[in-house]
Amino acid sequence: MTWTPNWDWNAKDWRRRGACRDSDPDLFFPIGATGDAIGHAEAAKAVCRQCSVRVDCLEFAMTSNQDSGVWGGATEDERRRMRRSWRGETSSTDSR
Repeated sequence: MTWTPNWDWNAKDWRRRGACRDSDPDLFFPIGATGDAIGHAEAAKAVCRQCSVRVDCLEFAMTSNQDSGVWGGATEDERRRMRRSWRGETSSTDSR
């Protein structure tokens, strides 16, 4: 499967409609992937689950290669796995 980015930077103003717009940005950028960071990421993902522009946000993150933070309900590790899956790659960490 091939993923082809098709983001038109001017097509949508999704950021203003994001459920996260009134949240603390630090929630969406947890430091690390263990301990308190897991709770922060889960809390951020809970906000994303309620968001009407979640798909746009995730598409933006994937297209612009955002390498940190929770975007569109996906952590950086989840987005890396998505990219590997699209490229047909596997990793020993994918079984988590």
